Amino acid sequence: MTTIPSPLFDVRGRVALVTGSSRGIGSVLARGLAQAGARVAINGRDPQAVADTCAMLEKSGCDVCAAAFDVTSPDGVAAGIDRIEEWVGPIDILVNNAGIQRRAHFTEFTDQDWTDLLASNLTSAFLVGRRVAASMERRGSGKVINIGSVQSMLGRPGIAAYAATKGAIAMLTKGMCADLAPRGIQVNSIAPGYFATELTQALVDDPEFSRWVQQRTPAGRWGRVEDLVGALLFLASPASDFVNGQVIYVDGGMTAVV
Repeated sequence: MTTIPSPLFDVRGRVALVTGSSRGIGSVLARGLAQAGARVAINGRDPQAVADTCAMLEKSGCDVCAAAFDVTSPDGVAAGIDRIEEWVGPIDILVNNAGIQRRAHFTEFTDQDWTDLLASNLTSAFLVGRRVAASMERRGSGKVINIGSVQSMLGRPGIAAYAATKGAIAMLTKGMCADLAPRGIQVNSIAPGYFATELTQALVDDPEFSRWVQQRTPAGRWGRVEDLVGALLFLASPASDFVNGQVIYVDGGMTAVV
């Protein structure tokens, strides 16, 4: 396991839940916390995918457990979090990462795609955040990290609905801070830029789009998922105890320039 150089960034023994962590960015965030010594609940809708990710992480010495439940269902959230608390204890760190993408021109966007985006990207963070924060309030401490996007600030053709949900994540973060900060809880957001993952592979492989990303990003490249782990550990650890209601853009400088 990774040696923690400073108690400021120590998350050893903390219980963490990362929603949507059976694949993609979520699995990397879960691995980062686990490698730093946290006990991490792996979540997703597909029990087999969750079990496979747990098995992979356990092989590298990570302390993880499977928590397959639907984060868009109030009953599913309540039952799933009850099981986590029964198995490993109260959740100290919540990472609201679950989300999907749908692309279409605004006037051609379907009602069902709009409903699905709201449920997966926004309602899930509300439902899981509300349930976990209630327990954190009773203990007077906790860390909530909501995963936003550069689309929390910027728009692009074809993803108006997605941008709306990610903009809402930024404001949900601030609203949660207003309610929860007096109870000793820090709520912040990480907003990734354009990252190369299995879900964005088609865009990575598109020469024109990749060229646009590289030119638009001051760092001159796509993000690597490991680039997110440092910001996550900062927000999940005592180092961020006086940081609250903030959106941290991990985007290679994209939102800093025109």
